[in-house]
Amino acid sequence: MRKTLGERLAYEGYAIEATDDVSEASEMCRQMAFDVVLTDDSSNASPLGIPFIVLAGAGDNQIQRAVTAFRDGAMDFLQIPSDINRLYDTLRRYSEEEAPTQTPLPKQRMSAHAMGRARRTRTSSVQPIIGSSNAIGNVRQVVERIAAFDTRTLITGENGTGKELVARWLHAKSRRASGPFVEVNCAAIPSELIESELFGHERGAFTSAIKQRKGKFEQATGGTLFMDEIGDMSLAAQAKVLRALQENKICRVGSDKDIDVDVRVIAATNKNLREEIAKGNFREDLYHRLSVIVIRVPPLRERSSDVPELTQHFVDEISSLYGIPPKPIDSDAMEALSAMRWSGNVRELRNVIERLIILSGDTITIDDVHKYCQS
Repeated sequence: MRKTLGERLAYEGYAIEATDDVSEASEMCRQMAFDVVLTDDSSNASPLGIPFIVLAGAGDNQIQRAVTAFRDGAMDFLQIPSDINRLYDTLRRYSEEEAPTQTPLPKQRMSAHAMGRARRTRTSSVQPIIGSSNAIGNVRQVVERIAAFDTRTLITGENGTGKELVARWLHAKSRRASGPFVEVNCAAIPSELIESELFGHERGAFTSAIKQRKGKFEQATGGTLFMDEIGDMSLAAQAKVLRALQENKICRVGSDKDIDVDVRVIAATNKNLREEIAKGNFREDLYHRLSVIVIRVPPLRERSSDVPELTQHFVDEISSLYGIPPKPIDSDAMEALSAMRWSGNVRELRNVIERLIILSGDTITIDDVHKYCQS
């Protein structure tokens, strides 16, 4: 897995060093200015003083390991290989938003990691919103109208429809574009850690809190905080988020001092929050704080005319990832892809295109679509 992951990240433009020895890793970190450590053991990574992401296998005790990882200070906790796209997103966000936490080394000793990230920071841009249908055109139009305002926005839609992409466009077109875009996945963080993740904590606030840590609200000051899967947040955390939105102040765990924050909040959910309010799972006052503007991102089945554009985009993107020339798609195959009964998830289409690129011949034909695209 270490070798495979290294190869795939190299395709993404990152410079990689890998080792299975903790002592060797520590020595490497002393000699080179690494940006991020990927590890399966947070206790080994935490003392290095470098931002780290914990990767877990499918058979691990996910909840307990996630709790330990976040308490040790992990940037994220991911299951590999199923969360590989989330890993790409986390690394991309970090390369766009964060400054190195280490003292910079002299130029002649600076690793390819630091120089590579500097290049990515200058050249990175938000991926385009692909499609010419009326449904996606309406989304673009709303983004253009509201981006310049700090209006709190709720983005709704099914899983994989592109809610995060819409949030990134709102940030990129706003007056806060030069500030950070910070994401927190409310469904991925255990309920007992969400308060610390959002508001930060003081040293000694709880077991393993060995140093002060800023939360997502502070990290996003001057920029945008994107709260994904807000419908999965506990009621206790919802109450604290409501206070932060009302007063533009937060209080770290273990502190009694309020801290002013200047943040634009964008939330997203795949749930019907009005139904969740009726069930008692979501606070109605928080819903009204978040939903000044509501943007519904349509599922793929409502924008089938966009399938050809999306298909060509994914062909180019995936071919670049694997370092191969883009495969042509004949007209019958494209027509068949457009006519398929997509569940609504754009990622489903991307997976199908990746499968076709890997398994088909020199050209993707309608026979390939019939052979490899049936679930």
